Parts: sequence; C-alpha cells; structure tokens
Amino acid sequence: MKMRSAQRRTAMNALVALGMAAGIGLVGMASGAVATTASAATPTHLVAMPHATSIPKAAAIPARGEFDCNGDSPVETAARPSLCTDIRGLAGVDNANEWGNRFYDNGTYIGHDEPDMTFLSGRAGSGNNVKWNETLPVDPSAAPTVTNPGSDVSHFYELSPAPWFSMMMCDPYSYPQLPCKAESDLNAPSCPKAFNCPINAYPGAGSAVMELQFYPPGNAPFVDNTSCSGTQWCAALTIDSLECTYLYATCQPNCEEPVNFAFLQTNGVPTGPAGPGDSDFNTSVPNSDTLLMNPGDKISVHMFNAAAPVVSGALGGNDAFEAQVTDLTQHTSGYIQASAANGFEYVDMNCNVGLANFQPEYNTAAKNNINPWAALQTDVSTEYETGHFEPCSSVSGSISNPFDPADTGGTYTTCAGAYEGSSPTEGAETSDELCYPANDTHTDYAGAGTSAVGASIANCQDNVQQNGDLDFNGTPYRTEWPTSAKPTSLYPSSFVQSLPSTNGRQYAKWYIQTDVALSESTCQMSSTGTVTGCAVPPSGTEVDTPSHTAFYPYWSEVDTHGTCTIEFGNVSSGKGVNDFGKDSQYGRNQFRNLGYPEYEGSVRANTCSRRA
Repeated sequence: MKMRSAQRRTAMNALVALGMAAGIGLVGMASGAVATTASAATPTHLVAMPHATSIPKAAAIPARGEFDCNGDSPVETAARPSLCTDIRGLAGVDNANEWGNRFYDNGTYIGHDEPDMTFLSGRAGSGNNVKWNETLPVDPSAAPTVTNPGSDVSHFYELSPAPWFSMMMCDPYSYPQLPCKAESDLNAPSCPKAFNCPINAYPGAGSAVMELQFYPPGNAPFVDNTSCSGTQWCAALTIDSLECTYLYATCQPNCEEPVNFAFLQTNGVPTGPAGPGDSDFNTSVPNSDTLLMNPGDKISVHMFNAAAPVVSGALGGNDAFEAQVTDLTQHTSGYIQASAANGFEYVDMNCNVGLANFQPEYNTAAKNNINPWAALQTDVSTEYETGHFEPCSSVSGSISNPFDPADTGGTYTTCAGAYEGSSPTEGAETSDELCYPANDTHTDYAGAGTSAVGASIANCQDNVQQNGDLDFNGTPYRTEWPTSAKPTSLYPSSFVQSLPSTNGRQYAKWYIQTDVALSESTCQMSSTGTVTGCAVPPSGTEVDTPSHTAFYPYWSEVDTHGTCTIEFGNVSSGKGVNDFGKDSQYGRNQFRNLGYPEYEGSVRANTCSRRA
C-alpha cells in the first residue's frame, strides 16, 4: 500500500463537506508557528498548560535526526528506523495527506499493526498514574528456524519488536494544534470518532502519544535493528507528535511525525539528545547506564507525573512525565523523565523546536479520553507492535544502509525462502527492505572496529518502502506465538502481565482493539457505506499466497486462585485460561462509525478487580 501522491488515488466518490477555519491564533504557541486550528472554538474553561516563553530554535533541520520517525521527510534522513504511532484515517477527507480513508506521510502509506488492550476507569488519577507488573518472556533454547512456516522455532524479536504501555501527553503544538491543560479531562474531543461530527464539535486538545517500549534480545544493534543486546531486554520512552492541522488540511512535510526518544537509564540520563531537533546517533545507542533486564525477570512499572528541574522558558509547568522500571529479580532499576532538563522538545508547524516538560493529558481513563489522531482509540493500554519481521533463507539486492551508512556488514532489499513461497504475491508491498543476512555483524556500525551480532537467521524488516508486512507472510502471522507462560521447544513464553492499577485500585473495565485492517489493501468503504475486504485475521488477495491462511494473535486472561494475569499470543488452554473467543475478541469493524477500519471489541467489566 506504499503509494506516492502522484499515483492514482482510491478515495471515496462521495466526499463529506468539512469546514476548516484558518488564521486563529493558538493560545500557548510560540511566535512564528502556523496559526491554523479547527472550526470549533476551544472551550472557554480549558486553560492552556504553561507554554514556551523562550524564542523557538530556528528551523535548521539537520541532515539526520528524528523530525519524522517514519523516515519520509524530504530534507532529513531518520537517525534510525523508528517504531512510530499509527495514524488514523478520516473517511470523506481527500487531500495531499489523506485519501482512501488512510493517512500518508509525504505520499507514503505508513500504517502498521497494533493490537491493543485498553483499560478504563473514572477514578481521579487513572489517566496519569499507572502501575504494571509483568514477567519478561523467555525464548526457546534452540535457535530460530526458517524452513517450516507455522512450526518453526521462533524467538520473541520475530513476533514483536516493541511491546509497549501507553499514556497520552499534552502537546499544544501537535494535532489539532489546540491548547492543552495537563491532567484534565476537558482535553477530550467532544466527538471522538471525528467522522460525521457536528461542524462545531470540539476536536480535542493538542495531543502526543507516549509509548513505554520494551525491546527483546537477539537482534542487535538497536540503531540498525530492534535489540540492545543479544541476551537482554531494554526499554525506552518515546513521545510521538503530529504536525498537522485539523482533518489533515495542512501537514508539515519536513517534520510530519517528530519523536522524542530516550532509553530507561540507571542514572536517568539519556544516552544522547532526546529531542527530535537534536537527536543523533548516540540517542539510539545504549551505554553502560542503560537498564538491561534478563529474560524471565519479574519487573514493576510505574508511569506518573513528577516534579521536574526548572528550565526557564520551557513548555509545560514544573512537572514532567516519568517512567520507572524496577527489576524485582535483579534488584536493579532505571528511569527517564520526559523533561526539558533531559532535552525533550516540542516541534511546531514550522519545524521550530523548544524544550518541553511533557505532562499526561488526562485526569481519568474515561472511554472518550483519547488521542484525536492516533489509530488506536486509547489512553492507558498494553499493546504489541507487530508485523515487522520476515524470516528468510537468503537475502539479495545489496544496498547501502540508508539509516546507518557506516554499517558495512551488508544490507539488502529482498527476502527469499519458505515464508515468501515459490511464487509470492507481494500484495501492497513494494520491497522487503531493510534486510540483513544471518549473523550479520554490522561491521563498523558505530565507528571503525565496532560490531554487533544480529539475528541468527536472515531477515527483513519492511521498514523503508512501507512500515510493516503488508502481505502478512512473516512470523507474526503464523502460529509461532507463545502458547503458555513457559517456553516450549518451539515457541517463547508469553509476557505475563498483571492488570494495571492506579492509586492501589485496578481499572474497572477494558476492551480490545486492532488497527490491522488499515493495512489491508482490500479493506474499503464505498460511497454508499458498504464495507468490503476487511478481516481479522487478514485474508484475501493481499495475503502473500492463497495457501497461507494468516494467523492473528490474541489476549487471554488467566485466573489463578482469584489472581488474574493477561497473556498474549496463542494461549487457549490450561487451568483458568479464558481466550475470549480468540480473534472474535476484536469485535466489529468500526469503519462506518469511526471513518476508518478499526476493529473494537465490547467493553468488559474487570471481574478480577472484584475478587482482588
């Protein structure tokens, strides 16, 4: 589905007339920023968070950085192939940034697969103070294999490059470019679906997506791949913003989806500049202070707002979001704060940057407290980024590594092997790159004499010409997911997560969703509202070969003597296991309701909290 804007568009025939008022100044924005906002006025009771008072840094965009985590900026090369927040579509909008009910970054479709479990609560603080406990997965003792799809030995890095926890952040310089009051439910859009809404509906405050990402071992180095180490897990805090106005009427092509990034560190100090305007190679290279965790370790996670060092002129107040991870097995811990003192930055519509203390957007985790531009309808959730790995018997088509030119170990474009089939139908894919051979040492990746061993199998990441496996033929779409909390001879163990808590109480409700249908090229809605070609799991002509029926992972709840945990993958048997009907837990396609293909299950009561 990687389409360039010059190509024929597949927009709907009937377009909805949507208003857009321009020229209204934004409260809390630095001088020089584009002053375009939604047609609806900001509620008079919504007071902007303390804003930047210093003059923004000039928009001198470096040759390499993170002004666009999708790597599609025409003036900058991404510092590394990041895992970005997926962006929703808007039915009835047809412009340079959105058509066919899907969003495009500089003409490139950048959607990918994000199955998600969202938790709901009306309790004060549930939108900004969350604790999780989990056990990290353990891989099989045998190395991965690539000859028998669906029955091969798999390691976790094949299945998900970054399981993550989410929380929305205030960012008045992000879509829809409106003021944001930290920790306030007044930020919520009055019409969350953003489709067929009243013309004066409040579209929500400027919002960014925080993802606390965990990276599995076995596929190093991180700057080129997805692992900090060959044997240990690590984690990072990312904050994605979107430099577009309401309904994507205007997007800034040079810095469309900027990202702040920092590893969790034992000393709380980023390895390199965290902000998108200053990010460099060191930002994505772990150091001796990076928190490393062993497979099977039990860890505790706390995400909350905390007092921050005072930095004159920074966006935000005197607090900033902080993520802490405590390894209960090793008795170690790491943390990072999304603060101006740590170099976190906002980006405006002119690609000006300034230091920022990012703070949680909402007070509670109510159903409508969401990010107005992200594909997932969520605030507090657990999610498994997936669909980014294709195992190969061999790779071909040698190229220079576009993200890391110093890497002379070999980079390729094309995957061959059992997962591709003898006569593969690539569907919406235009290339498999980046691809690496087995045991690639990534020679000189961080300077002369440096190296780091990658995956033991040849593989492709589908992260250059698109942002995911759009023909659904890789490991994530096979039955190679965990089947229990213990590894088997073939498959890794599942994450074992407690249900989250806020201020000592569990969340009252939850629901499951996925945006996989956004990446199904066959999934469309006609001008009369007829929806066709959408399915979970994906099926039809977009799947690589007719003989391959794609598998789709799902959540399971395990009740052990009244204590509940959640697992993800293919866990359907065992004492106390409830798989919620496997893929049927994703519910119904909300295309007609939301204006883009998003599957959402019904809201369920957390019955475990009643027994806790």
